[in-house]
Amino acid sequence: MSDAPVYEIDPKRFWEDPYPDLARMRREVPVAFVPQLGATLLTRRDDIFVNEKKIEVFSSDQPEGLMTRLMGQNMMRKDGAAHMAERKAVFPTISPRTVRDVWKAQFVEQTQAALDEIHPQGRADMARDIAMRISAEALKAVTGLTNMPWREMDRVSQGMMDGCANYAGDPEVEARCNACTADIDRYIDDRLPELQAAPDHSLLSVHLQAGMSEEQYRANVKLAISGGQNEPRDVIAGLTWALLTHPDQLALIESGEKTWADAFDEYTRWMAPVAMSPRRVAQRYELHGVTLEPEDRVFLMFGAGNRDAEVFARPDTFDMTQDASASLAFGAGPHFCAGAWISRCLISEVAMPMIFDRLRGLRLDGETRIGGWAFRGPITMPVAWEV
Repeated sequence: MSDAPVYEIDPKRFWEDPYPDLARMRREVPVAFVPQLGATLLTRRDDIFVNEKKIEVFSSDQPEGLMTRLMGQNMMRKDGAAHMAERKAVFPTISPRTVRDVWKAQFVEQTQAALDEIHPQGRADMARDIAMRISAEALKAVTGLTNMPWREMDRVSQGMMDGCANYAGDPEVEARCNACTADIDRYIDDRLPELQAAPDHSLLSVHLQAGMSEEQYRANVKLAISGGQNEPRDVIAGLTWALLTHPDQLALIESGEKTWADAFDEYTRWMAPVAMSPRRVAQRYELHGVTLEPEDRVFLMFGAGNRDAEVFARPDTFDMTQDASASLAFGAGPHFCAGAWISRCLISEVAMPMIFDRLRGLRLDGETRIGGWAFRGPITMPVAWEV
């Protein structure tokens, strides 16, 4: 076990707002062991940026990790040649060209249908009724699980994410996660004959076309669901909240001074939807006078790095006029988010402009609740608009 200084947290308070604790860690103990999480946290942006690339030390191969045990060993939990082989195999689904030529039109159609259906109601919960649906419908298409209802997509995704963040070892959380992965397997089984008969660009289909094993395609589809539902949902809702609570920033978009892409980049820096990525220490390593030992669990705290005052001008402020290019929102090393192009397209090119165009007079209509430290976003967000 490492000899890192110990930093205690209140788990409930950390879930509600982790940033004060993370700021103190960055200043005082940038490599700190948090007993409530059973891990050593790296909180400075440049430490994360440099060390994430050192896969010989900070390994993604975690046989005993929660994600591997609960979902199977997907490509996110592999390093080197094994990781790159699977990443290459799925490229036909996630490439910029496929996003432009295949997925974008479907995203527009799905988002338009969702907004047309909800518009007459005049009010809804942005997180649960709008962002959740837009994200899930897109993910159904991308994964190939078009047989799954959109609310079911969100349910199984949330169940897996809760399981992967279950460092307290709650048996009920683990049981729900296992039930969700079993449900996904059944949806995969139902789609296999159709995709074998009529291949397409979906993730499940390209795995089959590449001749990848059943273990590989099941694990990677689950990975896509865990990473492809919660995060776009949380950014769509969260960015909407940020703009409604920062009218000066919304005015920059309306005037043409800033773009939806600028808003996306700054929001994901300020409120990183994936705020942590775990690693296993593969060999002894020293950082800031702390010795990390083999098999130690390390958390790369992207959300903390994205608010590093040594890197960002106004780290705790949502401000599109500052430079967000050093953001770690999608990671920095060989495990840079494979769905980055899809996410940018869905959110900044489709969902955000369409939401603000279709729901005229959009405004908050109650208290917004935001939570999470590993994955962060609005839990409830009542809104209203003109009908």
